[in-house]
Amino acid sequence: MFSFGFNATKLKPQLKMAVHRFQISANKKTAILKQQMREIAVMLAEDPPRDELAQIRAEGLIREDNAVEAYEILQLSCELLAERIKLIGSAKDCPPDLVSSISTIIWAADRVDIPELTTVKKQFRAKFGKKFEEDAINNVGGILNERVVSKLSIEPPAAYLVQVYLERICEQFEVDWKPKNPVAPDKMAEPMEAPVGYSVQYAGASGFGEVAASVNTGTMDTDQEIGYYNGGKGDDGSGGGGGVLIPPVVPSTPVAEPVVQPASTTVPATPYVPSDAESPKKDFEEVDIFVPAIPSAPTSTKDDTNPPLPPPEADTNASSSVSSYDDLAARFDKLKK
Repeated sequence: MFSFGFNATKLKPQLKMAVHRFQISANKKTAILKQQMREIAVMLAEDPPRDELAQIRAEGLIREDNAVEAYEILQLSCELLAERIKLIGSAKDCPPDLVSSISTIIWAADRVDIPELTTVKKQFRAKFGKKFEEDAINNVGGILNERVVSKLSIEPPAAYLVQVYLERICEQFEVDWKPKNPVAPDKMAEPMEAPVGYSVQYAGASGFGEVAASVNTGTMDTDQEIGYYNGGKGDDGSGGGGGVLIPPVVPSTPVAEPVVQPASTTVPATPYVPSDAESPKKDFEEVDIFVPAIPSAPTSTKDDTNPPLPPPEADTNASSSVSSYDDLAARFDKLKK
């Protein structure tokens, strides 16, 4: 059968292992804290700075910083109890000088990620009874270490502490940043207010932040930046506009509407053609183009040069008429003889 009673031989190794576990966990959290501080510095160095997101990250940073601080205190308590294990094993009741340390270990066993403390808690319950455990969990008489209770509390840190952390981070990483909304003196002890989105850019994805900001804040110049809001409806009245700002189309020059004349059966008048004097001056003067006649085919292949063109033929009609008249006159004279 397994015995669930107190065993000093089993308790001491668990306390030693818890000491090393606290050291490893603290080193890991410290490395993560440095990385988180660098990320917060980058957020505050942006233009515009992301104040609200940096404040949320700073709140988590403070919580981890407090956890490391509590781990170091609990590590010291485990070291002390491991050294006094013989006193604890021989005493019937808990020694008065160890009540706070043992009670704090029991209270913190369920609030830290150290599995060895669960076994330590069971050993102390078997040694000093269940009532001792309940008093430790409920902090009866304020027997717990106040600093450990404060650092492992689930309450959010004060807004002033968050602001101080951000300022110290900026000093460490040489970031020029000042809080846009400083904490009021009457709200320094209160938790940080929920974010409202004042540090989020307007239309950050599209890059049209200036236009969107001027419309949403009511600072748009209506003489130059006028848009119409299609209230989620298309041209046919159905949904489809999506609520998008649609800029109006402004023509550069006025366009006259065409005038439609009624149909008529009359023949339209001859269009007026302006004279040379009234016609506008042409950019280029008309040029007479000379087209030479097509040369005749050469009669001989000996001479490659083109032969001269024949002279123009005489008027054969006039000469033939004159010769025929002379013949008739000569025949008439012969008949008379």
